[in-house]
Amino acid sequence: MIRRALFALFLSLVASAAVAQMTAWPNFKEGDYVIKDFRFGSGETLPELRMHYRTLGTPKRNAAGEIINGVVLLHGTSGAGTSWLLPSLADELFAEGQPLDAAEHFIIIPDSIGVGGSSKPSDGLRAKFPHYRYADSIRAEHQLITEGLNVRHLRLVLGSSMGGMKTWMWGYTYPDLMDGLVPIASQPIQISGRNWILRRLRIEAIKNDPEYNGGNYTKNPSTYVYTLPLAAMNTENVVRIQEMAPTREAGDEMYKRLVEEAKKGDANNTVYGIEAVMDYDPSPYLEKIKAPLLAINFEDDEGNPPQLNVVEPAIKRINKARHVLVPAGPDSHGHYSHLRAKLWKSHLVEFMKTLPKP
Repeated sequence: MIRRALFALFLSLVASAAVAQMTAWPNFKEGDYVIKDFRFGSGETLPELRMHYRTLGTPKRNAAGEIINGVVLLHGTSGAGTSWLLPSLADELFAEGQPLDAAEHFIIIPDSIGVGGSSKPSDGLRAKFPHYRYADSIRAEHQLITEGLNVRHLRLVLGSSMGGMKTWMWGYTYPDLMDGLVPIASQPIQISGRNWILRRLRIEAIKNDPEYNGGNYTKNPSTYVYTLPLAAMNTENVVRIQEMAPTREAGDEMYKRLVEEAKKGDANNTVYGIEAVMDYDPSPYLEKIKAPLLAINFEDDEGNPPQLNVVEPAIKRINKARHVLVPAGPDSHGHYSHLRAKLWKSHLVEFMKTLPKP
């Protein structure tokens, strides 16, 4: 939630342009795919799991009528599929001549379980909603793509932040499904250390809010939101924060705006979304990844600090894999750099050239 708040603060001037552009892309469509009696890893079930999605671009089919040029884009924890339609991503990726040119690719953008138009606690079940994990989400996305949209092979799976973590999981869960994998702003290890402690802080702030009532509230709790800006302060580039808040007064104003934005979220949705990461640990399964993989990270990403030195050893365990660490600069935004394709798309361009033709 707080990442969404800071992102909204930074890109408020272009967000409306993203909405206006949605239908400008060729064959843009939105839809829902309903999975009956979906069983979660926890053993809980949902009679109907709704997976919301967007597609755009030009499908190309084989003799059996199956789409063979699919590209799946997976969003971060703080956003939904609409994040990929922001000009800072869509214009840099989908336009003519760009690496995911919509005239050449069929682009699929699902909303993960728990956010956007997909099923989530705030739909009405509140704390009775099944406790989903990343594995549940990618299984539902896989069913949407292969059965709902009849895409039997993917050109690429690309994700950033949470989507980057899920991309690692896609690689070893469905190793023969895709030609290439691009996880961005993520590391292939269990969430631990500072990353997990900050997540735990947010969980406990919500669960210990006097108004939370075990998740069975009728009015969204109001106290926990005052702690959430801490997470954003460890996500954005510290120089960018100083530029936006060069005085104490400016800092106070930024804090107030972050809190107000956080109030728009739902406490259960936030808790469930954070806890979904609990099954994430690709490290035992990396050798199962068959598709060529390009991992992209950022030198100033405090959420995935390169000082941990975990990506390079992991890359060596995967055939046809490499890692790019994008240096910090005047246009970088720490972890939020994944939302600005101009900082990393040149590496995607070169990677796409190495993939076999559909």
